[in-house]
Amino acid sequence: MAYVIQGETGDWELVIGLEVHAQVISKSKLFSGASTLFGGEPNTQVSLVDAAMPGMLPVINEYCIEQAVRTGLGLKAKINLTSVFARKNYFYADLPQGYQISQYEYPIVGEGEVILDMPDGSTRKVGIERLHLEQDAGKSLHDQHPTKSFIDLNRSGVALMEIVSKPDMRSPEEAAAYVTKLRSILRYLGTCDGNMAEGSMRCDANVSVRKAGEPYRTRAEIKNVNSIRFLQQAIEYEARRQVDLYEEGGQVVQETRLFDSTKGETRSMRSKEHAHDYRYFPDPDLLPLMVAQDFVDGIKAGLPELPDEKKERFMGDYGLSSYDAGVLVAEQANADFFEAVGKGRDPKLACNWVMGDFAAAMNRLGRSIDNPPVSAADLGGLIDLIADNTISGRIAKEVFELMVETGKAPAVIVEEKGLRQVTDTGAIEASIDAVLAANGDKVAEYRSGKDKLFGFFVGQVMKATGGKANPALVNEILKKKLG
Repeated sequence: MAYVIQGETGDWELVIGLEVHAQVISKSKLFSGASTLFGGEPNTQVSLVDAAMPGMLPVINEYCIEQAVRTGLGLKAKINLTSVFARKNYFYADLPQGYQISQYEYPIVGEGEVILDMPDGSTRKVGIERLHLEQDAGKSLHDQHPTKSFIDLNRSGVALMEIVSKPDMRSPEEAAAYVTKLRSILRYLGTCDGNMAEGSMRCDANVSVRKAGEPYRTRAEIKNVNSIRFLQQAIEYEARRQVDLYEEGGQVVQETRLFDSTKGETRSMRSKEHAHDYRYFPDPDLLPLMVAQDFVDGIKAGLPELPDEKKERFMGDYGLSSYDAGVLVAEQANADFFEAVGKGRDPKLACNWVMGDFAAAMNRLGRSIDNPPVSAADLGGLIDLIADNTISGRIAKEVFELMVETGKAPAVIVEEKGLRQVTDTGAIEASIDAVLAANGDKVAEYRSGKDKLFGFFVGQVMKATGGKANPALVNEILKKKLG
């Protein structure tokens, strides 16, 4: 369904392109051996290269190149065997060199794609324009002193992948789905941890609006958005701002804006620079980067099964819906947990338990899949007890809560609590006879046409048996008795 912004002059279409800065998982920086560990004391992970001391020369980190190629392959993108590092010149207090080593005309990765999984089960393809490597700047700290700003260079020189999408997204929901899917792919690949709260993944949104059929209009860039929820809010606000501006007879200017999450609004930060303002030129300290095809092929051979392929397999092998498969594969650990639970069992039942009671227990307790409230083996064991009619589905929910509370295996709980399902037809028949004898008036009503009373009889029998009677047998015998 198209996302339409209604204005006084008619409907407007939203156009979104995203630039995602993903910090490369690497123990050392892009051009130095300094540590990339998060959370160190300020200025304790800084080499002479990172601090831009005179005469210091950058030396490229081969592992960062490998990580960029791996990411490009995961995005089904073209790998450029020759790429060039360039100097992007601008002044900022936390940029020690006075320039950033980046890639401009010749990036390491070219065009690719990301398939979005939308909430309604549909999919959308978003094009990738390019992926280039660059070094991060330091960090300005404005809250340490009433009149001074401090600089922490621990982040200076850390390797970033800037992943630039094409302007293919048309709603805040698509932008959110894009970042979610991209983060999932990066985590599967092991190239970025996607932790937006720690700043290892940041997003710039290019937003414009137009009337249907028009060419693109001027875009504004919303800088450094650090959560998917804020991204959606920022895009919605900015789109409405631009529509209102056009309809009042004004013009959108190309500029960089910040999103104030407290006020829920974007505001102007600076006029948007053009590429020529940065005076790009090839970095004279770095030769063109030449990557051998064998190097690329070796990385490709070692790629893991990625979310899209895993989703297709879950749908084919386990008969899961597109939605269920999409939810399960979004995080690799969740997919692995499901497979451990579902192996050799009814996959739909396993899916229902993993996405239902198990997920609810994790949320309630604030636990993660790495520290689950119930192990995959025990959850699988609970499903086995349902499958062989040892317990009913209703009793299983009671057993599951006891598993969460006590950490005991399901079979142990069933024996200790005497929860084994009654499958003895004689015992069930006796309970049914007692219920029917005690409710003669309702039996007469049922036989006169009040079919809805059947549920009442089932409930009474289950109550009489402490919920342990096999529901299928109860239904079968009741129908015969009442018939």
